[in-house]
Amino acid sequence: MLNRLIISNIVLIEKLNLEFGGGLNILTGETGAGKSILMDALSLALGARSDAGLVRHGCDGASVIAEFDDCNDALRAILDENGIDADDMLILRRTLGADGKSRAWINDCPVSVKTLKQIGDMLVEIHGQFENHALLDATTHRHTLDEFAMNHIAGYGDILGRVRDTYTAYHAADARLRELNDMLERAAAERDFLAHNVSELSALNPQIGEEEDLATRRAAMMNAEKNAAILQEATDALAPRGVSLDGQICAVAHILQRIKTDPNPYQEQIDALYDAAQTVAEISTALVPDDTDTDNLDAIEERLFAIRAAARKHRVSADELPSRLEQMAAQLNAIDNSDAELQKLKTDVVRRRAAFDAAATELTAARTNAAADLRTRILDELPDLKLGQADFMVEMQPASPSSGGADDVLFMIKTNPGTPFAPLHKSASGGELARLMLALRVVLTNGTCNHTFVFDEVDTGISGATASAVGQRLARLARGGQALVITHSAQVAGFADKHFKIQKRADADVTTTSVTEITDDMRVNEIARIISGAEITPESIATAKTLIQN
Repeated sequence: MLNRLIISNIVLIEKLNLEFGGGLNILTGETGAGKSILMDALSLALGARSDAGLVRHGCDGASVIAEFDDCNDALRAILDENGIDADDMLILRRTLGADGKSRAWINDCPVSVKTLKQIGDMLVEIHGQFENHALLDATTHRHTLDEFAMNHIAGYGDILGRVRDTYTAYHAADARLRELNDMLERAAAERDFLAHNVSELSALNPQIGEEEDLATRRAAMMNAEKNAAILQEATDALAPRGVSLDGQICAVAHILQRIKTDPNPYQEQIDALYDAAQTVAEISTALVPDDTDTDNLDAIEERLFAIRAAARKHRVSADELPSRLEQMAAQLNAIDNSDAELQKLKTDVVRRRAAFDAAATELTAARTNAAADLRTRILDELPDLKLGQADFMVEMQPASPSSGGADDVLFMIKTNPGTPFAPLHKSASGGELARLMLALRVVLTNGTCNHTFVFDEVDTGISGATASAVGQRLARLARGGQALVITHSAQVAGFADKHFKIQKRADADVTTTSVTEITDDMRVNEIARIISGAEITPESIATAKTLIQN
């Protein structure tokens, strides 16, 4: 609901701070007082196209702020998408420079004008001679009919749910079938190549981690070969010309022992030679290559290089080769068994489509009943609105399957007998269109909508009982929500929950428009002015009081 509208420097408005309330808010004033300026300002705050001509003469810029006190789940979803925090209040702000450039904010967060309009359209529905934010858009008609049916047909929501669920299942099965067909179409041309790759990789049978293990073993074997050569060189050095070095040392010791002097003066050297011989013998025994099996090096290298070549060929890592083999084998199996799988999916699609068709047929029948009920209710409203010659119908045509069923819905109207039905926006204009929209909205909302509606020129070309009927319906529409109505009709004004008077004042070279809430005698006098014109008479005052009381 629109709580407050703050306007600065818009055409004739220098500064306005209007506080609206729930129910029916009526705005009246003499022709040219500035009622259309209010509409332009509100539209600007809701995301309408900007126009530098709206900036008050002599001012650098203008601004409009619209405060709303409701924020439903649908609104919160859009606000969350745009990173806007929202509690229970929404503040829409728009500034407009003299150069025509504008900026927009929601709850003090900068937003695009597109986002501002998206939010604005969800908050306010404007009906006037040149604009309408909802029902004239044919794409909203199916949803609108469904909302009406939800309130008047038992179990309608369950039917909608079945249609949605069966369509989701059908759509998913159909997508799987298309994916299989696409895969088979691509793979069939490559079957021989695929079969060769599967056979090749199957024969290789690579394992996860095998490349790393083979590389480690290969490095160990190559090091073992080098070490064995070094050990052999050291062993050869310990046994030059085939005679062991420890044997030669022992031979020297034996020779020295032959000295006959007792004690032998070289006994210490002889013992040292025997010790050295034993040490050399121990070293020679220790210098034996380890038991690393180097005979398999060629086989390991061949296996390692084959795995790496396969990884390069398939453009994956060596550890991914097993999963690549599994993937190609599955593709090959799908090709070889495509007839059975394809038939299975086709059967599933047919079964799920049949379930959707049954639910959609049930929904079409329910919609047809709802459309007939809606037509009856609309036609009941039209005579009192001076539209007794008009006719309304809901046209339903088959449509492509969707989560909303298989129907296209279009609201049609004809305003004169003998003329063909036509879409709403092509069949009426001005006040006639506004009254048609009023009748539709009264029936569709049934006093349960907390939306804000704005009606301009809804009373064009009517008076008396018709104007009173319009006022009654506006009051019904505003029940539980809010309606802002610009009117020239005393009968409509009499139904106001809040009444605002629009006036234009000219002081010297300055002209301004002001808006004031009026009550009690001021309200009586304003309605009397509408009745009798500039001169207020006792009779017009009495009539005004009667209209207010009624």
